[in-house]
Amino acid sequence: MTRPQRTVGKVTEFSGIGVHTGHIVTLRLCPAKEGSGVFFKRIDLPGQPIIPAALGNVLDTSRSTTIGIKEARIHTVEHVLAAVKACQVDNLCIEISNIEPPVGNGSSDVFIEMLESGGFVEQHAPLKVVKVTEPLYWADEEIQIVALPYEGYRISYTLSYPASPILNGQFHTVIVNHDNFKREIAPCRTFSLYQEIAPLLDRGLIKGASLNNGVVIKDDVVLSKEGLFFPNEMARHKILDMIGDLSLTGIDFHAHIISIRSGHGSNFAFAKKLSNYFARGSIDE
Repeated sequence: MTRPQRTVGKVTEFSGIGVHTGHIVTLRLCPAKEGSGVFFKRIDLPGQPIIPAALGNVLDTSRSTTIGIKEARIHTVEHVLAAVKACQVDNLCIEISNIEPPVGNGSSDVFIEMLESGGFVEQHAPLKVVKVTEPLYWADEEIQIVALPYEGYRISYTLSYPASPILNGQFHTVIVNHDNFKREIAPCRTFSLYQEIAPLLDRGLIKGASLNNGVVIKDDVVLSKEGLFFPNEMARHKILDMIGDLSLTGIDFHAHIISIRSGHGSNFAFAKKLSNYFARGSIDE
């Protein structure tokens, strides 16, 4: 099964604060030729190094997903990559003027708006779409992820942290496509427990964080600029992260991904399992 490759029709640009560095950063989404894939270009560094959005370039998965080659790195790539994947954009140059994309409001809203503003262009070269044809399973204690055969791409996520009344039980399931992502997933903001904030600050992180670009949970109270956008916004944001992380396989696949309590590290581990599965040829084309 194949479909035409896609890129964007024109360059779009957005400038904003980076959540970890606190620096103003400009991000541009630019058309790319067939077969080039999705890649970042650090236009602030000598030689403007290119970093493909690929599993082999993942350097860190603590709190967010970082990719890089040698000294050139990009932090927190998952929010922009989730929007790119949901819009089925296969070839894209993401120019960036600092080490992380602008956070926006902590969701993928701004990146969906940029992609839609740029428009979509079908290219002549075909892209192979592959299917999971047997259950694939990964687990680490309470964290479990399974991929099942499915006609399309669906993610079902269960969020369960018993220590937090708000995060003790949230669930969401969605078929991943442009419209569903824009409506159900893209608006959902990153979140953190109140007691996790001080250690992050001690590590020199979240210098640009505020209630304008994230949700803070303290006991049974939600602290945010506009309240929650959905009762299960946190579970939906976990789906957003998973879409972005799994897109690093560089593969357009059909499967129903069922996840319990996964985060960036486990998403990365499962992405490698998926990639190895398709590399073995265990596919139904």
